[in-house]
Amino acid sequence: MQKLEVRGANRLRGQIKISGSKNASLPILAATLLTDKKVYLKNLPKVKDIETMIKLLESLGSKIQFEKKNLIIDNFKQNKKFASYSLVKTMRAGILVLGPLLAKFGNAKISLPGGCAIGTRPVDVHLKALSKLGVKYKIIQGYIHATAPTGLKGCTLSFSKISVGATENLIIAATLAEGTTILKNCAIEPEIKDLVNFLKKLGCNLKWIAKRSIKIIGVNKTNIISYSVMFDRIEAGTYLIAAAITEGNLKIKNIIPNIMKTEINILKKIGAKINLKKNEIHIEGRKKIKNMKIKTAPYPGFPTDLQAQISVLLCKANRNSLIIEDIFENRFMHVSELNRMGANISINGNKAFIMGNTKFAAAELMATDLRASVSLILAALNAKGKSVINRIYHLDRGYENLEKKLKKVGAKIRRVN
Repeated sequence: MQKLEVRGANRLRGQIKISGSKNASLPILAATLLTDKKVYLKNLPKVKDIETMIKLLESLGSKIQFEKKNLIIDNFKQNKKFASYSLVKTMRAGILVLGPLLAKFGNAKISLPGGCAIGTRPVDVHLKALSKLGVKYKIIQGYIHATAPTGLKGCTLSFSKISVGATENLIIAATLAEGTTILKNCAIEPEIKDLVNFLKKLGCNLKWIAKRSIKIIGVNKTNIISYSVMFDRIEAGTYLIAAAITEGNLKIKNIIPNIMKTEINILKKIGAKINLKKNEIHIEGRKKIKNMKIKTAPYPGFPTDLQAQISVLLCKANRNSLIIEDIFENRFMHVSELNRMGANISINGNKAFIMGNTKFAAAELMATDLRASVSLILAALNAKGKSVINRIYHLDRGYENLEKKLKKVGAKIRRVN
């Protein structure tokens, strides 16, 4: 099994080009099932979750090939409606093929999904919303058996809670439904806006009618398209925090700073010096780090996917900080490992109380999920000596060439078997 060795306590300097967004690519890949025309996708990140989604599409009958920097998807003969546990068990986004398969065929059998163990993340929000479009379902031996006996029918529905995955699934499904669908209380993450832009280019009829409401008129034909996926704002945020924690000096390129206003403002308040350009953020870390109270929230709030990383930075603050995790109930699994490195973090329910002025010590560590694994790397970059991070397959699910990018800006990091 592979692991990462990190020798810390040196400043990161240089520039990092951000990859395409994993969280935008996955629903877009699922949405390609809607069409039997060719789709050309650019800027997909080379990460494990994307590989798994491509294998899932191929198992459903999609013909997929790489040509230069394009992924070409041809669904002309795609006719399978079964997503197996073996492909869905490692990736939460597997559930996103349910909507397009129901829209296209009127029935599907999908394994209940897996992914990081950061909370229950139930699919009941997806299923209850799909039932409003005319879907009937049963869960038998870990599989969702879903049918739409008379096809999907447009309706007006309001999600019981803001859910990124359910919003994506319903938007995709409704594009081929008969009539008009209005979805209210939608998640509005930039990755969802990217999905909507992709679907519009595909020939679907969608329009935002309020901040969290979208109107979708069903269509029965689609276009051949080429589409470039947006940048990964979580990857960008991770490297911004890496610069802040190492008192580094980094240029983060290939991004849209306007999408990351919340993260940028918090890093400024913590003490980092930040300058913005059209497609670039220049960040300089400072020795003095200020304490903060941060609460995760749906976009445009602070993202739960950066909570573990920002907690490492707040360990270095001059006073105590508080993080309130309001999205997932089990997203503090990195805390015990950080405490082994010298942090002083206590958990009470959904609150993490972080004592400041931590001096991280190198240690052998165990990654528990995707974002927790990268938070351990951030702490190791700040610790004197050699740290070893085990179970880095979590990391490979969502970060493209992380050690290569960090090496390029001065980190002492290497992958070993």
